[in-house]
Amino acid sequence: MVVISKTILNEFSRAHPSAEKALVKWYELTKSSDWKNFSDLIKTFSTADVVANDRYVFNVKGNQYRIVALIIFKVRTVFVLFVGTHTEYDNIDVATINYKK
Repeated sequence: MVVISKTILNEFSRAHPSAEKALVKWYELTKSSDWKNFSDLIKTFSTADVVANDRYVFNVKGNQYRIVALIIFKVRTVFVLFVGTHTEYDNIDVATINYKK
């Protein structure tokens, strides 16, 4: 898969060093995957959930952190929309969050 953007993961890792290893692992697993649909995705990340509007939520580091990604399976692209703590995640609308350049 093509992951856009690693910058968001790196910025979060700088602010939360304890998340770095888990985020790198998520990135590497995602990048090396070739998901065709949600069924393929959950073979890699069994705790991932479909939210809405092609957005998916990933639990990271024992659910301490969450990643929200827009995934377009047809073009093998994953847009990282949000990385945050569980509490920060509770304060966003995952169905409408958009990619920010």
